[in-house]
Amino acid sequence: MTITSDVIMVLTLQPRPHTEKLGCVRLFIHDMEFTVEALERDLKDVRKYYGSGKTKEASWRESQLKGLHNFIVEREEEILKALKQDLGKHCVEAFRDEVGTLIKTLNFARKSLKKWMAGKEAKLPQIALLSSAEVVPEPLGLVLIISSWNFPIGLSLEPLIGAVAAGNTVVLKPSEMSPFCSSLLATFLPIYLDNKAIKVIQGGPEVGELLLHQRWDKIFFTGSAQVGRIVMSAAAVNLTPVALELGGKCPSLVDSLSASWDREVAVKRILVAKYGSCAGQACIAIDYVLVEKSFSSTLVTLMKFWIKKMFGENPKASNTIARIVNNKHFWRLKNLLSDPKVQESVVFGGSMDEKELFIEPTILLDPPLESAIMTEEIFGPVLPIITLEKIEDGIEFINSRPKPLAIYAFTKNKTLQRRMVSETSSGSLVFNDAILQYIVDTLPFGGVGECGFGQYHGKFSFDAFSHQKAVASRSYLTDFWFRFPPWTLNKLQLLEVAYNLDYLGILLVVLRLKKSKRSLFQACN
Repeated sequence: MTITSDVIMVLTLQPRPHTEKLGCVRLFIHDMEFTVEALERDLKDVRKYYGSGKTKEASWRESQLKGLHNFIVEREEEILKALKQDLGKHCVEAFRDEVGTLIKTLNFARKSLKKWMAGKEAKLPQIALLSSAEVVPEPLGLVLIISSWNFPIGLSLEPLIGAVAAGNTVVLKPSEMSPFCSSLLATFLPIYLDNKAIKVIQGGPEVGELLLHQRWDKIFFTGSAQVGRIVMSAAAVNLTPVALELGGKCPSLVDSLSASWDREVAVKRILVAKYGSCAGQACIAIDYVLVEKSFSSTLVTLMKFWIKKMFGENPKASNTIARIVNNKHFWRLKNLLSDPKVQESVVFGGSMDEKELFIEPTILLDPPLESAIMTEEIFGPVLPIITLEKIEDGIEFINSRPKPLAIYAFTKNKTLQRRMVSETSSGSLVFNDAILQYIVDTLPFGGVGECGFGQYHGKFSFDAFSHQKAVASRSYLTDFWFRFPPWTLNKLQLLEVAYNLDYLGILLVVLRLKKSKRSLFQACN
């Protein structure tokens, strides 16, 4: 069976008995069996479609961006419902973090597309007479996007926007851990997009592994560092370029703010960046807070007050905090808190409901630094606060750990701000707010070190899926005669002054009015 553009690709994977070879794997689409060879044929058809040049046309790219926009607008109710079913997200939170951001990104991409596609002139020195050069962005080809479960719509479509804007064909694999959103994308995207160029494939880790064994022109992965290493290993077989959007422990450094207004604003921004973004299940959510010991009690008091104001006396009943994605992650968080010394550090919250997959906003004060909760990414509604003798010590603390995806520093101290910029390394650095850098189209989003590499959002998404091709043109009327053998000392002199753009020197050497003091030519002979 060949997968056609009329078939929605919903894949599960089932090995034949007594074999583990990929070539012997059977896949099923709506209970209809086909082989791995059929998948490879289908991908070959997608490559052939790319080879036709259709996706390189501005009209095709515009139509796909328009289709994505129509999908978001027309299917908004289904999207919000799916996010509620998968993650318990309130519809306003879901709109803020996924639907609204995508509409904004699409508006920006549609407005900027022709400018992005245009080649940019490369300036040449005056010596390059009758020559021209430009940098022309061209699509990479067939790309694979593997998205994550915590923002299943946003993290699927944000890179897809860049990929189609750049003129690529795409296979998108949503996360199986957010099944309602995954099914929604597989069901409705084919209605709005060109099915010959863009495929949505559902499935678990086995399907992901199967896809990684195919040949791609780029792989864009969002997820854990553990799986990121698997992606890189698979990509290395074909020397496939990859972008890895991973995670890490994002610190928030909180200075002893003197004004009550500044304290209040800072605390609200910290809390919403921790508990109000998928219940802390976000790669750029605040993982822990650094604060001076003398200010810690004030900070904790303010946090307790504003947690109740924002999320209610009974957060579970208030319907304002997302749920933990599944039992596995619920128990992972529960185990992090089960350490007796960690339990002793709980100063607020800590209640759990396994049936509802709910964990109350929890604050820890000075848990052991060697505990798992301070060495692993938390990815949940648990916020450790680490006290320091002086706030400047936070720089050394941050630098003693792997580079984070983001650092959030709440301070008006300009000297400290300059030190944070120059002495720390992170994917992004934000002063006096958190997470907002994610929605800025003119800023690159991505990691450094163990939290990933590759950048996207806005024009950076377009560039992530483009090859910047150098195009140069020369006239037959002029030439640099001294670049051709046979070699002479005079040609060596001309090359030297030419590379230094010494135009007077060129004239003097041509007129034999400048002698070389070099012994290189004699040494070569």
